[in-house]
Amino acid sequence: MAMDPTSLFLFGLSTGVAVTAGARYVENLVMGRSTSSSPSVPTMDERRRSYRSTLPSAPPEDESEVDGMPRPLQRLSKKFTVPADKLNQIVRHMVVELKKGLQDDNQALKMIPSHVIRRPNGNEVGSFLALDLGGSNFRVCEVILEGNGITRMRQKKYTVREDLKTGDGVHLFDFFAECVAAFVNETENDYHKGAERKLGFTFSFPVHQTSINRGYLLHWTKGFHAVGVEGKDVVTMLQDAFTRKSVKISVTALVNDTTGTLISHAYQSPNTYVGVILGTGTNAAYVESITNISKLPNPESFPSTEMIINTEWGAFDNDGIVLPLTEYDIAVDRASINPRQQIFEKLISGMYLGEIVRLALVELIETGEIFGGKSSDVMKTRYQFETAYLSRIERDHTFDLSDTKAVLEDLIKIPKTTRADRVIVKGLCELVGRRAARLAAAGIAAIVTKINRLDGCTVAVDGSLFELYPHFANRMRDALQEIVGLSAENIVLEQARDGSGQGAALIAALAEGA
Repeated sequence: MAMDPTSLFLFGLSTGVAVTAGARYVENLVMGRSTSSSPSVPTMDERRRSYRSTLPSAPPEDESEVDGMPRPLQRLSKKFTVPADKLNQIVRHMVVELKKGLQDDNQALKMIPSHVIRRPNGNEVGSFLALDLGGSNFRVCEVILEGNGITRMRQKKYTVREDLKTGDGVHLFDFFAECVAAFVNETENDYHKGAERKLGFTFSFPVHQTSINRGYLLHWTKGFHAVGVEGKDVVTMLQDAFTRKSVKISVTALVNDTTGTLISHAYQSPNTYVGVILGTGTNAAYVESITNISKLPNPESFPSTEMIINTEWGAFDNDGIVLPLTEYDIAVDRASINPRQQIFEKLISGMYLGEIVRLALVELIETGEIFGGKSSDVMKTRYQFETAYLSRIERDHTFDLSDTKAVLEDLIKIPKTTRADRVIVKGLCELVGRRAARLAAAGIAAIVTKINRLDGCTVAVDGSLFELYPHFANRMRDALQEIVGLSAENIVLEQARDGSGQGAALIAALAEGA
């Protein structure tokens, strides 16, 4: 039977009231309450309390996360994050320091004239040897220049033992000569047999260079401290070692690896004005107008208008005026073999990033914030948390961070880690890696600004950090965008593989007029 709308409304209303009353009656029976009187309606507070009782307990305010980020990471983020305004402050200060170094040798940035006054045109030809000492490894190379920007190379790598790094300098250079002799014997053909070979020596340490093949070591870096080398002409030391080992080689060019990187890349890309190394250590070189190098004696005597300057930017801001140092950075510096030196390098180079992370982790273990407060002998040992581990951890995108677990438990020997621990460790690695990339970008921005190349400049970058460390190159590009805005599109960062070996050979060729 059909109902009119009014009847339908009354039926629904009465049905709803009846259902509600029935439900309350059953509830009272179950709860043992009297049903003789009308049930009371719960107050709003009672309903809120009832709803809250079904929710999981909220953590107390001192629990481990705030806004989804673990508290340790929040604290560390404040220490390691370098905002855009700080980057710009660093750029401005570095530009000032670059100019000072061109005027006077007694400055933080040595701004060493390389005496390389020519850049290759791609037509150089010939076969040249190159020796590359850039850090932990020493390479011997034969570079064949075929013209038209084409090169071929044979090479062999040797590891520099720790005792050689810190022992007698004569033994170190004898080791170099022995490696060269072995390499030449393996690769020499009939054309070269018995002939004196020309060699470019890439020596990636601060030197006072007085000519294309003369340079005096100012001080060691990168963990080297061989005795009897500082203040000496390293070309003479190498030439003497060749004589002792009866190796027929003449050193025609002394090359910093950064200068070599610039020259090598310019062989293919003529718009290259800056070369940067981001590996075990860090440095930058760039093309400067000779008229701006006021400390250079008799600049008018050079048959060129430009010269490559080796900045030795690792020593930037040793006084800590603008660089954002944390207590971990200070601890790394104070425990190093060269305290209060190479501060910029200690913030961004591969030799130190792992140690910075290790010190921060040690503190978190001591406060009981990770690993249940349990450490290991490896974790307690300096430089045992390698920068390669940071790279591996940053690449770990598994939900449980299983590769991070393998690093911590299998390599660092932490007894047990939780996923929450591993999240903190990965976050810390990201903070340290990102800061290094952003500071490196600030250095590049300062040089490009100094030489007024914001309208177009190729920057050749060599080294394992730029090539292999996850996101490093893109983080640098992002930082450049923040610093110079749209002009960042004109600053091209390009990978320059093996610039130190090929570059040394090219400079030897330029010195010989090949």
